[in-house]
Amino acid sequence: MADMDSTCINTLRFLSVDSIEKAKSGHPGLPLGAAPMAYVLWDRFLRHNPRDPHWFNRDRFVLSAGHGSALLYSLLHVTGYDLPIEELQRFRQWGSRTPGHPEYGLTPGVEATTGPLGQGFAMGVGMAIAERHLSATFNEEGFPLVDHYTYAIVSDGDLMEGIASEAASLAGTLGLGKLIYLYDDNHISLEGPTEWAFTEDVAARFVAYGWHVQRIPNGNDLPAIEAAIRAAQAETAHPSLICVRTHIGYGSPVQDTREAHGEALGPVNLRATKEKLDWPLDPTFLVPDVARTHFGEAVARGATWQKEWETLRERFRIAYPAKAAAFDGQIAGTLPPRWSSTLPTFAPADGPMATRDASQSALDALAATFPALVGGAADLSPSTKTLLPGAPDYSSVEAKGRNFHFGVREHAMVGALNGMALHGGLLPYGGTFLIFSDYARGAIRLAALQQTHVILVFTHDSIGMGEDGPTHQPVEQLLSLRAIPGLNVIRPADANETIAAWRVAIERPGPTALVFSRQKLPILDAGKYPIAEGVPRGGYVLSEAGAAPPRLVLIATGSEVSLALAAQQRIAGTGVPVRVVSLPSWRLYDEQPRSYRESVLPPGVPKISIEAAVTLGWTRYVGERGASIGVDRFGASAPGAIVQKELGLTVEHVVEVARGLLAASSKGARP
Repeated sequence: MADMDSTCINTLRFLSVDSIEKAKSGHPGLPLGAAPMAYVLWDRFLRHNPRDPHWFNRDRFVLSAGHGSALLYSLLHVTGYDLPIEELQRFRQWGSRTPGHPEYGLTPGVEATTGPLGQGFAMGVGMAIAERHLSATFNEEGFPLVDHYTYAIVSDGDLMEGIASEAASLAGTLGLGKLIYLYDDNHISLEGPTEWAFTEDVAARFVAYGWHVQRIPNGNDLPAIEAAIRAAQAETAHPSLICVRTHIGYGSPVQDTREAHGEALGPVNLRATKEKLDWPLDPTFLVPDVARTHFGEAVARGATWQKEWETLRERFRIAYPAKAAAFDGQIAGTLPPRWSSTLPTFAPADGPMATRDASQSALDALAATFPALVGGAADLSPSTKTLLPGAPDYSSVEAKGRNFHFGVREHAMVGALNGMALHGGLLPYGGTFLIFSDYARGAIRLAALQQTHVILVFTHDSIGMGEDGPTHQPVEQLLSLRAIPGLNVIRPADANETIAAWRVAIERPGPTALVFSRQKLPILDAGKYPIAEGVPRGGYVLSEAGAAPPRLVLIATGSEVSLALAAQQRIAGTGVPVRVVSLPSWRLYDEQPRSYRESVLPPGVPKISIEAAVTLGWTRYVGERGASIGVDRFGASAPGAIVQKELGLTVEHVVEVARGLLAASSKGARP
């Protein structure tokens, strides 16, 4: 290893371990072992501009093994990102920009929030999908506007996770030739040797997936790493995995042991490591002048690359003005003009209609007016109604495709959607049954944490789906999704609320889950009810029956809104004024001013919630003296109408509960 290279690599190693030692917390093993491959990649291949981390045509680098975050922060610091040494010294501390695992939007240069193993792997696949689609859509001869690689460092733990297997299979099927992953093959996980639980031939598995695979037996062999990356770049038809045999905690007394994984070295071992690798004991956080100068060349290189690209972009605007305008709009995330002009409005005579079918009508309209909208389903598009009509399928031979077939891979689907959104230039959506949102939970949570603009389409939303039985009938999933901070969940009541929900999902930053029915529902009169204004506010007064003010409020979502309306008429017939409130989105409603919320759900008025799901959580809206009608058990296999009747989702049951609540209220007691 040349002196310059050795100095630079050890700079990365010891910036990392000094950060961890100061915090007395972290993962020194990966930085010590993987620093050479990271150095080669960042120093000789990665095209990026530290002064503009959001330059669109940069290469993307994802540290999927996010526990090694100290290495990434060291790279960002020395190559000139806005991450001063003081931030490395505040590693894992409150308010720092160097958290324990990388967080998108917090640290300049961090492309994705990683840490939950396998998630970064899947997001990198999404980034490569987006690059390939946009390059095929916009590039012209002599104008490679979108032309970059997606790189990642992945670990043994990443490759054990199911999401990584799903995403790897998808990437191989799609032939993502500009996806290059370096595998930190150090044979150690948190518990101990990987052979305790992971004895497969990883290289053979990835060959079977359709990847181009290379092996490097010595993780300190810089020429071999460089040659392997060049060979991976030359392989354009398959994604690449470079298996690099490393040693966790390289150079330390705990090298090749589990202790190197997730514990600070401690003063004695840190001293021994620095002596072993011929590094000064003091000062800590040392960046030798020769390393500072060499790493700093990334700033000038990045500025040159970006300037060349901006010049290319200006020439493209002259040569292809219409296409350039479309490109500029997509990468800026600007909504196309008149994008919503063809969205339909439905009349009661058009129904009844399942909200999944109304969602398909929305996609039918958006297909022509919103070219950045791309998506599909986890092998369920005929059921989830999630194909864009007239658009080609994305495949290994059709990169312009807008319809995606993710296969039975819910977790990888949402992970890839996150990566596509993080890449920029696309608004991705993906569909599956609501019950299978559980399979994608980790990626859904990261969508909320990163605030990626993705749309999750969940159909077959309740026991109303019927015969498939309790394994396919979601009851706890709505509450589970609502519990995720930053995730907007909308369960529309009919076709017109569905169209309004799609508008919210497109216009609102961050992730939105749209929850649709399989069964047909009556269509609300858009001329009579304030649907277009009410849905964006999360909840609204749908109907009043009897003289104001109401003596009872029925609150419902989705398919139960029509049930509430029918019960309203029955109760109002007894002389009791009843209000029906549609509450499709708890989150949107909770964001409204208190005055609005109290105008919809007036304090002191008895309230009943009606939803074909667990009742937990509804107390916040009905109050301690209110009542909730729902499904606090698993469903059953039978026709949907029978299941609903047997589990109490009937007009008769609502009326019965209302009578008891009103009687108790008049006596000032709990029902």
